[in-house]
Amino acid sequence: MQPHSPAPLTSGEWREQELLLMREVMRLVGRSPAPALALRTMLHLMSELLGLNRGRIVLSDPPGADPGAPRSACIQHAYGLTRQEVARGHYLLGEGITGRVLASGQPAIVQDIDAEPLFLFRAVARAQLPPETVAFIALPIAINNVPVGVLACHRIRSRQRHLNDDLAVLRVLATLAGQLLQLEQLVAEQTGQLQARNAVLAQALNTNTARYGLIGNSPPLLRALGELERVSQTQATVLLLGESGTGKELAARAVHQASGRRPAFIKVNCSAIPDTLFESELFGYERGAFTGASTARAGWFEQANGGTIFLDEIGELPLAMQSKLLRTLQEGTLVRLGGKRETRVNVRLVAATNRDLAREVDAGHFRQDLYYRLNVIPIRLPSLRERVEDIRALVLHFVSRANQAHQRNVYLSTEALQRLEEHAWPGNIRELGNLIERVVLLADHTQITARELERFMPNAATPVATLAPVAAHARVVAEPEAPLVRDYGFANAHNAQALKAALDLYQGNQSRAAQSLGLTLRQFGYRLRKAGLR
Repeated sequence: MQPHSPAPLTSGEWREQELLLMREVMRLVGRSPAPALALRTMLHLMSELLGLNRGRIVLSDPPGADPGAPRSACIQHAYGLTRQEVARGHYLLGEGITGRVLASGQPAIVQDIDAEPLFLFRAVARAQLPPETVAFIALPIAINNVPVGVLACHRIRSRQRHLNDDLAVLRVLATLAGQLLQLEQLVAEQTGQLQARNAVLAQALNTNTARYGLIGNSPPLLRALGELERVSQTQATVLLLGESGTGKELAARAVHQASGRRPAFIKVNCSAIPDTLFESELFGYERGAFTGASTARAGWFEQANGGTIFLDEIGELPLAMQSKLLRTLQEGTLVRLGGKRETRVNVRLVAATNRDLAREVDAGHFRQDLYYRLNVIPIRLPSLRERVEDIRALVLHFVSRANQAHQRNVYLSTEALQRLEEHAWPGNIRELGNLIERVVLLADHTQITARELERFMPNAATPVATLAPVAAHARVVAEPEAPLVRDYGFANAHNAQALKAALDLYQGNQSRAAQSLGLTLRQFGYRLRKAGLR
């Protein structure tokens, strides 16, 4: 008994197949402007729905380095062809049916490929095709009326569908393919222009930040720098906030450089001045003001006249000096220690602190009126954790600087750079710079791998809870071994209980308690004040 052959499709059913093909292709076009998936699906549905088999899209090769070489084209997308068949699908301009369509821009219909001497059988051998009469249809794909490719397929000649119907569908698909390829070309051109523009902008940003000694072009850094530049031309006081090691001095210099003031830039570290010397250091003194004052001396404010004074760690300023500083800021005058005459000064103040001054005001450690006077333009400098994309540039800068300073030729591997990018850097840029200089000085090899870098990375200090308890009558306490590399810790890294336990363990000796926690004496004292234990 002969198998029952399917009934031929009616014209309405063929129309439904065509609409399904168009719908599916357009659905993919709407999902993504990239044409590859839509073109491959189009060739697939041409075969499955319309019986147009072994479809292929042949596209012109991009122009080579040799302008005199003949133009050629190759199969870029196909359905029903093996990899070997696709690889053989290369055609010179004008070669075979495909090459002629590409050269002339005119469609070609071969009713019988066996009877056409120009048909090459290059991609698919005749033995791989059905034994019956096979037709071949090739239509040009054009962009702005210039042929750039060919849409081609095989077709069994004897079928229950008119050739003109197939041609109508193929013309629509060839036009759609040209539009998709044109869109891809426009997107590529726009992307190239944007990349070139971004490269120019990145260079400009790097140049701009480098002008102030700042390295990097991450959005948080550029945002802070933009704020600094916007207020630089005013007389308003700038308060730089942020963690220790984020580059406050460089930011203060940036304000000074952008302000156009004369070169006087005076930096004062308030945490390094004894309480008894604050007034004489800031405002100067007259001859005979105190024992040893054999001559008069101008203070830092007078020396900065016409320029900028940078008060770093202003949270360390004693309360008695805070009122005098406020008067100078409000009235623009000062009186030297031991003097009676007011001196007018024109000074731009930039202050910095890593403390929470609002909390210090609530605790009574900082004057509220001075806080409001300083907090006119608060600018927060981002931590290195917020500038991960800048770490690589900073590392390369520090390596270059250390190599030049110490006559070395050290460089870091890609894996080592990635390891540095993954670290949290509680000490921020200062910690990173110190580590790079240590690596350059102590490295055994020219190239630093990620594995070798690990021995230079900071180790966690021994927690107090792990130290052995000490009997009340013990007079000698074994000191823990100080780490080779002191770790940087956040200001809130040790709670009040841990600080008190360290003090109790070392009978109130703050130096030894600080060492046990991996802190400097100054860091330990700062944490004691924050915890209310001092």
